[in-house]
Amino acid sequence: MASILVTGGTGLIGKKLCELLRNKGHKVAILSRNQHTKPNSYYWNSDTRYIDAKAIVEADYIIHLAGEGIADKRWTEQRKNDLINSRIKTANLLFEKVKELNPNLKGFISASGIGYYDATTSEKIYEENDAPGNDFINEMCKVWEKASLQFDAINIRTVIFRTGVVLTKEGGALKKLSQPIKLGVGAPIGSGEQYIPWIHIEDLCNMYVEAIENSEIKGIYNAVAPEHVTNKALTKIIAKKIKKPLWLPNIPAFVMKLILGEMTVIILEGSRVSSEKIMATGFKFNYPNINEALDN
Repeated sequence: MASILVTGGTGLIGKKLCELLRNKGHKVAILSRNQHTKPNSYYWNSDTRYIDAKAIVEADYIIHLAGEGIADKRWTEQRKNDLINSRIKTANLLFEKVKELNPNLKGFISASGIGYYDATTSEKIYEENDAPGNDFINEMCKVWEKASLQFDAINIRTVIFRTGVVLTKEGGALKKLSQPIKLGVGAPIGSGEQYIPWIHIEDLCNMYVEAIENSEIKGIYNAVAPEHVTNKALTKIIAKKIKKPLWLPNIPAFVMKLILGEMTVIILEGSRVSSEKIMATGFKFNYPNINEALDN
């Protein structure tokens, strides 16, 4: 049994992961920005640079999921700063406190995003050693990972999961994709040929558990399912699953740009991303293809 400290533990992924870790027999605590903390919860505030020291001292592993939602709001300059700071300032604070209070931490495991790579609709399949792009989302992922790799520099086993679109019936991206289809106004976006690297939430949570329990796992991994799916194909599959017709033409790119501004980069373009490296560790996907994932 390990003692695991989780940031972002009240989010969609965090709640599912904490439940799974506890079911596996691990002791789990979360960091919370709410000062009126509950049992197994510790207060922290990256703005005032405060963390309850007990949370750090007692941890064998830290899982860092905290960060503002990428697609929750339009990307104003302030919003972009919030997206970066919610990831970087928190990681830096964790590093400072671990270095001071718990330098023998067994492992630091952090989220990142497949937004690290160029969003290019092509036949190229991106692997972990490919160079990053140079737009905002690429830059954010680069500095996010740089903050996490500080732990590696002091010989703490560090794992980073570049995560695709997470599919779960509890909400998130699948709910946003399904809602217009249910209302009869769903359609592929732009060309529809852009790829959507995706992963079922159960597989993603299992990856984090595997990273805790298998000390051979270290470095950067793509957290995406093996099957490559385009926006057009995914839209059609969802429509078929919920028995709704698609009768509208594709939503033009310029319309999405008017609505979303710079954020359209995450939906109008999309790359194929490889899962070979994580599978080479022996990790097995429960939902390797999109049909099985959507059925569950």
